[in-house]
Amino acid sequence: MNVISRFFRGSAGPATAAFDPGAASSARRSNGLSELTRRLRDEQGLRMLDLGSTSAQNITYFTGLGYRIHNEDLLLASRDPLLLAPGEDGKPVMDPARFISENLSYPEEFFDAVLCWDACDYLPEELVKPMVQRLHRILKPQGMLLGFFHTKDAGPDAPYHRYHIAPHEMIAFQCIAAPSHRQESSGRWPHFRLQRVFNNRHIENLFHDFSSIKFFLGRDNMREVLVVR
Repeated sequence: MNVISRFFRGSAGPATAAFDPGAASSARRSNGLSELTRRLRDEQGLRMLDLGSTSAQNITYFTGLGYRIHNEDLLLASRDPLLLAPGEDGKPVMDPARFISENLSYPEEFFDAVLCWDACDYLPEELVKPMVQRLHRILKPQGMLLGFFHTKDAGPDAPYHRYHIAPHEMIAFQCIAAPSHRQESSGRWPHFRLQRVFNNRHIENLFHDFSSIKFFLGRDNMREVLVVR
């Protein structure tokens, strides 16, 4: 397992990377985040799961609200070569059961909210449905999940973004340009390829086990989706 689940309660520690505002390609208010925090505003001691890259800003934002935040970088975890096993034709195939057991091994009904970001757009196909099914199980009844989905296919070289929560429910999009092979092998940011673009019907089918779903259309070829278990 090459990704460690981190639990943060308080100020960000040395494992969190500082965010350089100059690296953000854009920032805008998130209606989905606003709705999520509004619904949780009067609760204390809630557990939040962030499925994106570790962000000191995200940790500070939610610990400041009194939440306990866990972090799992699922996209980075999906690059683990140990997840590949020989298929029937001898070609390597992804092992979803191993991926789920190594990265989302939490008790059922453990979390109050999940920040999924755009993981569904970038994860290998074999992992998307098992991930959503597992998230449904580890969310509490009436727990919420916020996801971002692309509305336009920009091709395999579409830039990958990290998401950082800023004051006033703003989200800064930190663009990670497609690196060269030498950069990736030297430990810099890997390039995650945009795998698919979901339409609304696909998203509804993906979250069919959840009790409700609400769409927020953004101005940057992204739609935000807030689902309730």
